[in-house]
Amino acid sequence: MRTFVGVPLDDAAIEALLPVQEALRQGRLVDEENLHMTLTFLDDQPGAVLEELDTALGEIRVPDWEMEFTGVEVKGGRRPALVWADVAKVEPLRQLHDKVRGAARLAGIDLPRERFRPHVTLARFPRSRPVDMGRLTAFLGAWAEFRAGPFAVDRFCLCGSTLTPDGPVYDVLADYPL
Repeated sequence: MRTFVGVPLDDAAIEALLPVQEALRQGRLVDEENLHMTLTFLDDQPGAVLEELDTALGEIRVPDWEMEFTGVEVKGGRRPALVWADVAKVEPLRQLHDKVRGAARLAGIDLPRERFRPHVTLARFPRSRPVDMGRLTAFLGAWAEFRAGPFAVDRFCLCGSTLTPDGPVYDVLADYPL
C-alpha cells in the first residue's frame, strides 16, 4: 500500500488556504479534504511493515504546537511542479519529523536522505498541461508573503494514498495524539 505519515490540518488552517488556492486558478488544486503536511513519504509498503510501523508511531511523544504558514512558493524550477504554503519549522515539528523517520527505519523502511522542508501542497502542475508563467508570476507576487496562523496541531496520522486519474485519494489508516 502507498503510504505517508502526515499532519492533518484543522478547519481554520484549511479555511486560511482556500483563498490562496482560489487566487492561483491554474494547475490541479489539492482538494480541501486532502490538504495536509507530509512528514515522511513511505511509498508502497506491505501490511506487516505497516503494522510494525503503527506500533512504533503510537509510542512517539512530542509536545503539541501551533502551525503557522510563512509564505507561498513554487517547486520545480523552469517547469513548475507544485505550489505550496511554507510551514514554520518549529522545534516540536522537527522532533516529530525525526522520530517518525526513526520509527520508519526501525520498521524496516528504507528512506532516502532529504532535507525536511515543511509545507502544504496547494496545487500540482501535470506535465501534460501548459503553465501560464505570467499568471503564475503575478500570483507569486501577490501571495509569496502569505502569513496565517497559528493553528493548533495535536495529532499526526498514517495515511494510505490511492492514485486516481483525478488525483490522489487519502485515507487515514491510524491517528496518533501528540
